[in-house]
Amino acid sequence: MQAVQNFEVLHRYGKDDLAILYIADYQGNIVEFVESVQPPVPRDEKWVIILSTLYGCPMKCLMCDAGEYYKGIISKEGMLAQIDHIVAQRYPDRVIPIKKLKIQFARMGEPTLNPAVLDLLREMPQIYQAPGLLPCLSTVAPIGGAEFLESLISIKNHLYSRGQFQIQFSIHSTDEILRKQLINPHIWTMKQIAEFGERWVNLEEGDRKITLNFAVAEQSTIDPGIIAEIFDPSKYLIKITPINPTNRAVSNKIISAITEENSQNYPLAEDFRKLGFETILSIGEWEENQIGSNCGQFATQYYHGKVKLKADYQCNDYKLTK
Repeated sequence: MQAVQNFEVLHRYGKDDLAILYIADYQGNIVEFVESVQPPVPRDEKWVIILSTLYGCPMKCLMCDAGEYYKGIISKEGMLAQIDHIVAQRYPDRVIPIKKLKIQFARMGEPTLNPAVLDLLREMPQIYQAPGLLPCLSTVAPIGGAEFLESLISIKNHLYSRGQFQIQFSIHSTDEILRKQLINPHIWTMKQIAEFGERWVNLEEGDRKITLNFAVAEQSTIDPGIIAEIFDPSKYLIKITPINPTNRAVSNKIISAITEENSQNYPLAEDFRKLGFETILSIGEWEENQIGSNCGQFATQYYHGKVKLKADYQCNDYKLTK
């Protein structure tokens, strides 16, 4: 496995048995990427690698720190370097015998705005000998990403059939006006997402359901009945998550309605289930908010000169080491 030129990992923070956040310099820009496991599931059962696809993000979602700046797309080589840096530590020959190797295009940046993501998806099955390879793309469905998403249908059908690709759309609210306020004015409506879903999901070929993600804020308007009118429960599943405490979420006064105290029995999940939707209450580990593995705030703070990389980083009651 050859090292990529001009790609230098500056630091890593986190816990090996939960999540590791990597900070790298690639061609003069800061890149964040993450590897994580999901306790108590062992790494050889499920291993997640989360990539950045853009330097920052032009979408400027109100709860995401990546939107504080935008410096362009990350090349295919730059994205591959993120994967390789993590993989090389355990599988330098790129032979990865893990049941589920989830490669998420979900860290910094809206992936549908970077055509190089499609190039990487076309090549990954040849680059890695990984029978459990499962790419996962998370999108807010910007209008400018329509051509990308149409191309993705063909890639999924030819290279990642039988449920080997996962796509997620950020919904966050069933009020279209509020959705555009939270995310961006220039996004698909829910009906447009549903129209795309009809072309995407082929249940006879074993495709996975499309995930509709709701990061639930106190001010959210979420009506499961509206979702049931637009989306077929046989083709879509619901994922409910907290709002992560990013700097932009705090400054915009977007407070999570899901807390550590109420996360086990949040009633919205049952409301969706009653309408026939498979529903996941995806909480993760609350420690990850402290590690910074949930959102793209670290690079933003670094750019603003508010973070200095150092050998050891104290965080709550444990030590994040280089």
